[in-house]
Amino acid sequence: MKLRSILLASSIVGLALQPAFAHRFWIIPSTSVLSGDKPWVCFDAAISNDLFFPNHVAPEVEDFTITGPDGSSVEKQNGCVGELRTTFDAQLEKPGTYQIATLRSMLFASWEEGGEEKRWRGSLDKIAEVADKPDVQFMHSHSRVECFVTSGEPTTPKPSGKGLELIYDKTHPNDLYAGEAATFILHKDGKPVGDVDVYVIKGDDRYRDDSGETKTTTAKDGSFTVEWPEAGRFWLYASIEGEGAKVEGKPAKDRSAYTATFEVLPQ
Repeated sequence: MKLRSILLASSIVGLALQPAFAHRFWIIPSTSVLSGDKPWVCFDAAISNDLFFPNHVAPEVEDFTITGPDGSSVEKQNGCVGELRTTFDAQLEKPGTYQIATLRSMLFASWEEGGEEKRWRGSLDKIAEVADKPDVQFMHSHSRVECFVTSGEPTTPKPSGKGLELIYDKTHPNDLYAGEAATFILHKDGKPVGDVDVYVIKGDDRYRDDSGETKTTTAKDGSFTVEWPEAGRFWLYASIEGEGAKVEGKPAKDRSAYTATFEVLPQ
């Protein structure tokens, strides 16, 4: 368990550091659009080198939340953590759109002591352990990974106003079709952010010589458009880094990352 936690933390930090990374965090549902009376959906999640092929480390089941159309919490069932993949089920008892997500907020510190560089990671409530270290430098990392599932009539997912996230007022995340364009809005702590690079990669990249990565940039109002070349599952990623954050009154770097998976349907 401890080794998995270390690998998971290291991989998540890597996501926030750079767009061209090996380890990618994802959640995919067994289906994203469905109907029927209280249907079931199964979810797979992993951090992997190849998109949607688990081959690195499995996240913990308790890290995920399922939010129903009315904002209520939905129970995860049959959760299982393997060596490389995490799975869990959910029954969609109400019509509408469900948000399946994991949100992590971690604090990192580094300083020099006895001629050696020291590193620490933890939560804000444990900061007293390192707050008085000489010339300590802090970095606050936020990451959100999510997907959406709609049962029956879709509803618009509500943003949390925390960290980096997409707003789906223009295009619904479960209303995506090959050959059509989708427009989303990127927010940071509830406000639109412009000039941020957004990367999109189609799944099954292990079968391609070229990853097929495309990049677009958000406008001043945070909006950007993605054109889906074909049907399939796609992985979207954006990150920002800045100065100006404060931790215990000391300056800190702030890094935020957003990841989502989408199912694009044929026309």
